[in-house]
Amino acid sequence: MNNQTYYLEQKAKATAIATRLKRFSRLFIIAEIALFALIIGALAIAFMTTWTLLGTILAVISFIAYVFTRSFDNKNTHNIKQTEQLIAVYTHELEAINGDYSAFDSGQDFIDYQHPFTYDLDVFGQNSLFARLNRTVTTGGRVQLSRNLSFKDVRFQHEEIRYMSHEVNFMDRFQALGEGTKVDTLQLLSIRDSLTTASIPRWFSTRWSLIVASLTLCLLPLLIILSVFKLVDGNVPVFYATLQFFIVYLLCNSHARQIAKQTAEIHNAAENFLLLIKQAITLQQLPSSLQKEVETLRNAQQQATLLNSIINRLDRRGNILGLMLIDTFGLNDYFLIREYLRWEADFKNQIEAEVVALSHIDALVSWGRFAYNHPEATTAEVTSDTNVSVETEEIYHPFLGTKAIKNNFSIVNGSYTIVTGANMAGKSTFLRTIGINYILARNGGPVFAKRMRTSTFNLFSSMRTTDDLDRGISYFNAELRRLQQLIRFCKHPFYTEGKPTESASTLIILDEILKGTNSLDKLNGSRLFLENICCLPVTGLIATHDLELSKLQDTNPQRFSNYCFEIELGTDVTYSYKITPGVARNQNATYLLKGVLKEINAENDKQ
Repeated sequence: MNNQTYYLEQKAKATAIATRLKRFSRLFIIAEIALFALIIGALAIAFMTTWTLLGTILAVISFIAYVFTRSFDNKNTHNIKQTEQLIAVYTHELEAINGDYSAFDSGQDFIDYQHPFTYDLDVFGQNSLFARLNRTVTTGGRVQLSRNLSFKDVRFQHEEIRYMSHEVNFMDRFQALGEGTKVDTLQLLSIRDSLTTASIPRWFSTRWSLIVASLTLCLLPLLIILSVFKLVDGNVPVFYATLQFFIVYLLCNSHARQIAKQTAEIHNAAENFLLLIKQAITLQQLPSSLQKEVETLRNAQQQATLLNSIINRLDRRGNILGLMLIDTFGLNDYFLIREYLRWEADFKNQIEAEVVALSHIDALVSWGRFAYNHPEATTAEVTSDTNVSVETEEIYHPFLGTKAIKNNFSIVNGSYTIVTGANMAGKSTFLRTIGINYILARNGGPVFAKRMRTSTFNLFSSMRTTDDLDRGISYFNAELRRLQQLIRFCKHPFYTEGKPTESASTLIILDEILKGTNSLDKLNGSRLFLENICCLPVTGLIATHDLELSKLQDTNPQRFSNYCFEIELGTDVTYSYKITPGVARNQNATYLLKGVLKEINAENDKQ
């Protein structure tokens, strides 16, 4: 079954279930109204007629039936919500198959014009790689996915992605839990930091306070027993009980109220977090790399259970009479604070690991869905060699789909490939094809090629330099700044500040060096740049209209080679979009301009 058929079938099934559940919902509402009316009628019979017993029995039975009906109605409403969320998942996936990614977050806020490659290669933003790939439902997962794609946290996770791509039902339900809202897992880290400033005295959690509390707890029953046997005055236990309540109340009340406020905030933030955890721990037969993370999430579920226990005990404090009893005879507030401090310590120590674990699972769902939606893609072979080496067969740009023209291409370490061709012949798209597929390969994701083998190296591009009028930076100045950034990166490569990359080698992808100056200056500057950059551990893929730059192969054939995208000029321009060895012969700018200028000539002929 292909993915489109699966989504259509699942959507049809879910729609039928939702229709049935909504029909039940209407019946439940009618039943609740009828039972409520029956309760009123039964009470009227019980109090206004001689059939008191019959009316009372009927009222009790009706009330019990109403409670059960209401319970079933609430469960049915919950099921309707879940089913509608699943329908939304299937709808959005069908839209994505047809090229509409508007339902998914595009990562617009991750656009960084200074990043070594993400801006040039359309990694973030509208219709970007992130928009096509992103299915994250948590803020942490969203950031993790962006870090994968920007190489700030690149990891080869082919086994995990392949595993997740087969857990389609899990991915459906996991995505459904975040449908319509993003679960703010990063807020939990902020809450953790705020807890460090809490002013609850730590003596509540000490051993000596537990000993004192235990002795105090035993003393009241002992005094009651002694008073029963007339060994002490009967007022003694009453006085002691009153004193004990007020001592506990004065010592604990303000802290208990503080805990109530903190737990309410945590509970609200963690409610959907817990639902995702419950879904995540249903995964079975996990790859070894995911087992520890899922175990971490199981521990998080235990924490949530303890938190719910604390919240329930806090709720019981709302009854003042009940509070007097449980504080007097059970020192409830003391043990509540003690339990909270134990939970807080575990929460502070473990929440970051739990958020990281869930964020990874969340990001893997995006990778798994991407692999499932693209069965035509393959997995690249990624070697540990840190020199630049790329071998591809029938590689193409993932954004182009079935209309893409496929090419064979290889890159050898230390080489510089000069790619020439006419306007719109496919040079820039080809450069992005290599870059995008390398990003996917390094993460263990599906690549769009019949075969791809690549080593592990750094990536830097310069394809979309723009001026900045606000800062007084001209186009040419911006180009120079970008080339300066490139040189500094190639000398000391890093994607995260203070964390050098494992490889010293860099593949640079350049589209027209020094476009912002005249032709001769551009040629001389481009040649000078390439001749000097050869001194660094750099391999280059450079697109240019400047055919003179191809003569570098004549002077240094060991380092420079020429490839081109040729066109055919006839009645129309024919584009092959196939890369071949050599230098482009035909250009199309003048040819196409003549077609535009015909409008002027046609207007003159009319006059």
